[in-house]
Amino acid sequence: MRDAIAHGPAPGPNTLSYFDECLRILTPARCGTTAKFEAIGMLTGVVLLFAAQSGAPAPGLGQVDPAAYPHLAAAMTAPAAAVPHRDLFERTLRALLTGLLTDAPAP
Repeated sequence: MRDAIAHGPAPGPNTLSYFDECLRILTPARCGTTAKFEAIGMLTGVVLLFAAQSGAPAPGLGQVDPAAYPHLAAAMTAPAAAVPHRDLFERTLRALLTGLLTDAPAP
C-alpha cells in the first residue's frame, strides 16, 4: 500500500479521511497495520463490485448451448433463492473482514 501511494498521484483529502476513519474503526482489531490496509483495500473492492452490480440485469446464457454446460444451465434456470441482496453484501463483508483481521499476527 505504501508503494502505491508513494508512486501514484498524491491522495486527496477525501481519500486520506477515508483511510483515517477506517483505521480508527479498526483500532480494536488485534492485527498489524499491513493486515488493516489489506482489509480496507478488500472492503473497498467489494463495495465497488456490489455498487457496479446494483441494477444490472441478471446474467444469462445468451447464445450458449445449454446442453454443452448442463450444470451451469441448471443453475442459471433454477429459481432464485429468497435471500435479499443486502444479506449477501453483509455476509460477504463480515466473512472477508473476519478472515483478514482475525488470522493476522499482532504487531
